[in-house]
Amino acid sequence: MPVKDLAFRRAAPALAVFAAVRLLGVGVLALWCAAAGTSPHTLLSARWDSLWYARIAAEGYGYEVVLPNGAVHSNLAFFPLLPWLERLVAAPTGLSYGSAGLVVSAVAGLAAAWGIFAVAALVCAERIPQADPRRAGVFAVAAWAALPVGIVQSMAYSESLFTALAAWSLYAALRGRWPAAGLLAAAAGLTRPVGAAVAAAVWVAAALAWRRGERSWRMAVGVALAPAGAAAYALWVGARTGGGPTGYLDVQGGWGNGFDGGWAFARFIGAKLASGSVAAGLGLIAGVALVLWLYALCVRQRQPAPLLVYCGIVVALALCASGYFGSKPRLLLPAFPLLLPAAVALARARTGRAVAVLGAGALASAVYGAFWLNGSGPP
Repeated sequence: MPVKDLAFRRAAPALAVFAAVRLLGVGVLALWCAAAGTSPHTLLSARWDSLWYARIAAEGYGYEVVLPNGAVHSNLAFFPLLPWLERLVAAPTGLSYGSAGLVVSAVAGLAAAWGIFAVAALVCAERIPQADPRRAGVFAVAAWAALPVGIVQSMAYSESLFTALAAWSLYAALRGRWPAAGLLAAAAGLTRPVGAAVAAAVWVAAALAWRRGERSWRMAVGVALAPAGAAAYALWVGARTGGGPTGYLDVQGGWGNGFDGGWAFARFIGAKLASGSVAAGLGLIAGVALVLWLYALCVRQRQPAPLLVYCGIVVALALCASGYFGSKPRLLLPAFPLLLPAAVALARARTGRAVAVLGAGALASAVYGAFWLNGSGPP
């Protein structure tokens, strides 16, 4: 895929579609909040994780909450890049840190859309000649924007920022631009714990290039940089808490988070079925089955190995975490390669039919997002 294919003019339709879907989501949220007497700005920037990020931006690390059961919720669980950027935006603008987080999320969302477009178009150009690359890229972005939990892309959360860094790191790795891939992977590692998935994808891409005979100092730099962000933060937390290399895992344990292979999630679903919430339990089973089926389609689609590795790790960490079961749809948001089979199918369909499908999805996503934030909201 030539560099000119990344020109703004080529990606503009995808960015316009993304902006339109997100504006629809925020618009429906504003109408819902007006009827419910709630504040859309508060829901997007000053609740749940947004508050933790804003406090880190304002005060740094060290804040914690001790629950009645003795569990400790420390703000060390939250990675630093988003708070750093909130500070960077707030300083010259005078915005609150929560509002600055909305600005960061909006810009990062557009960057993520561009990156998803670039990856989808590249994969189609090299692996799926039956689909128009540009058209598939636009539909991949539209599908990502219209996900049921797409409203998170408009919140002062780190999902949009992480997805932008991950998508562009993956694109750079697929194109053999090793320092850029490593640097972006390191930044992703400073954004969310799942940054390890991006580093692994860069390593896989480098290993495949090595097998093809590529040898360069640039590759070595990219491979070395890729895990640096996550490793540096984890080591810093370990030194600060006295927990050593596993200190960050101890912090996550205080929040009830861990990796148990999905056993706790399976018990959670079983409890739903046993308690009479059969519809909820069956819905969760269907959701997990859908995610696994989509991943199988990605494999059958012969997506590049770095994409499959990245997506597989994101899915595994989301589904097999032992806590915060309501967060799982949100944690799957960065797994955009899952949408490439659907994007290819839409690209092959008639334009009217594809637009109708995505329009209905975008409207449903907007309504669900407004309902969700005015209800339980994302944990």
